[in-house]
Amino acid sequence: MKILDLYIIKKYIGTFFVMLGLFIPIGIMVDIAEKIDKFRENEVPNDKIIDYYLDFIWYFGNQLYPVFIFLAVIWFTSRIANNTEITAILSSGLSYKRFIRPYMISASLIALFTFFSGMFIVPKSNLRFNEFIATYIKNKDQRQTDRLFKQINDDEYIYVSNYDPNRMTGDDFTLEHFNGIDMEHKITATRIRWIEEDSIFRLINYKKRSFDNEIEILDKSNYKDTILDFNAKDLSPVNYVAETLNYSELNRLIRYEKKSGSSLINSHLLVRHKRYTLPLSCFILSIIGVSVSSFKQRGGMGVNLAIGVSLGFFFIFLDKILGVLVIKSNFSPGIAAWGIIFIFSLIALFLFRKAMK
Repeated sequence: MKILDLYIIKKYIGTFFVMLGLFIPIGIMVDIAEKIDKFRENEVPNDKIIDYYLDFIWYFGNQLYPVFIFLAVIWFTSRIANNTEITAILSSGLSYKRFIRPYMISASLIALFTFFSGMFIVPKSNLRFNEFIATYIKNKDQRQTDRLFKQINDDEYIYVSNYDPNRMTGDDFTLEHFNGIDMEHKITATRIRWIEEDSIFRLINYKKRSFDNEIEILDKSNYKDTILDFNAKDLSPVNYVAETLNYSELNRLIRYEKKSGSSLINSHLLVRHKRYTLPLSCFILSIIGVSVSSFKQRGGMGVNLAIGVSLGFFFIFLDKILGVLVIKSNFSPGIAAWGIIFIFSLIALFLFRKAMK
């Protein structure tokens, strides 16, 4: 590795972490200003708040790191370009492709860090982050599941409304058991509650209708404690659950959700695709950043930074828009995740060829 490579790698990595150090405190202060009333209203302990913001660092950094990469690359590349260092480097006979190699090495290091943190560290932080939001920030109505209709295995379907995950209670519970296309029995209750200490469900105003050819058998009672073929978490499918699982856990969840016909399967698949596409974006964003800032432009560094910030936020904006389409419609999660990579790869190729000329 040449002295030039080490020089650029140190600049790249150092500036990237400086950007994290500058913008994450700003994000924390904005979040505190937004939630401080909730902290006081719910009397949140100080240690819980501190733990929340330690997890917030991972959550915030993982959401906005494309912008940080753009800013880091454009900032230090614009500075050495304004000092005519890049002109001297290329004038010495070094090709532009060779010049960009240390940027790719730096991007590889960040991509590896992003990949492994996204697989194992960020999910745990996301779990604690979202649990804090659900416990202390969201009100009761926001925590409840309005309606749930779900297939829990090959033969059974359940329905419940107004499920509260904190109290583990729901209304208008129904379980239907089929043998092929024939219903064998149907269980209904006005309320279902999970009894944690006994690991059972308690059904209030329990009714069970069993069907044997043309004979109907009715069994009912004021309440019934029983074991059912699902757990309490199945009654409250939160849309952020995939973000809190490591790689193997996420794959198990996707297999289970596909089998049960969950309406959230697309959002889970999107999370898995992003675990791969986000590290790859490090290379694409680095190429775009160095291509727009490696030569002096009229207006200086400010123009380069404006271009970089605009492209960075366009990347995040496009990612969010396609993510909403996946969740709210039948838009393909694969196209949503890899489509952004394809679009920005074309932008990177165009800018790189332009910079080489």
